[in-house]
Amino acid sequence: MAASAGRKRKAIAMGYIKWVFILCFWAIIGATLHYTLPQYDVVRIVNTYEERQELGDWTRIFWSRPDTQSAGLENRDVQFIQAVRPNGKPIVYRNEDTGWSWPPYFKFDTANLYTEANDAVSDKDDPEWVRVKHYGWRNQTLSIFPNAVAISPAASVDDKPTNWTSIVILVGLGFLILALYIRWLRFKARRIDPMVEDMEDGLYAMGDAVSERTQGLRRLFRRSK
Repeated sequence: MAASAGRKRKAIAMGYIKWVFILCFWAIIGATLHYTLPQYDVVRIVNTYEERQELGDWTRIFWSRPDTQSAGLENRDVQFIQAVRPNGKPIVYRNEDTGWSWPPYFKFDTANLYTEANDAVSDKDDPEWVRVKHYGWRNQTLSIFPNAVAISPAASVDDKPTNWTSIVILVGLGFLILALYIRWLRFKARRIDPMVEDMEDGLYAMGDAVSERTQGLRRLFRRSK
């Protein structure tokens, strides 16, 4: 009974560990996709400016690295685009080339985009709404800014395009993951499960043998008294 209860506790603990690992894995995948895939905002641009930014050790991953020189710099000048959402909340974008690095937007037109942003500046009395395609997150505490990729005119505050790029990528990934999962289940049923069962049977048999040997030694020790 004690051995059976111990096996049950170990199985439950292994189950918890497995689910924690699975949840962490998918949380990382989801965060990577959310950061990398394009998003669209309808905003009113109010200003553009350039500012020197310190590139922190671990926050460096949130800044573009369009060339190898950027990897060795501790700070550099970055262009920013200030905007206001239809609900009045501010949003600030950085304007950096991605070059050939990740994520693969192959953006090389920072100067042109900066000019377009300046040309679209308007005030609240005569607003000019634009659609900003971007990727990344905005975090004030860590000074993280989404990177603007493209700017296009918007007919109204509701003129937000369907994000077909993200839809196609997510659907494609879903089918790929499903296909890999089916193949994994088949492989696991054919190869891994039998091996695991044999190993478990061997370990349980070894544990039972050690337990019987220990009980026998205890009985022998008691008789000798």
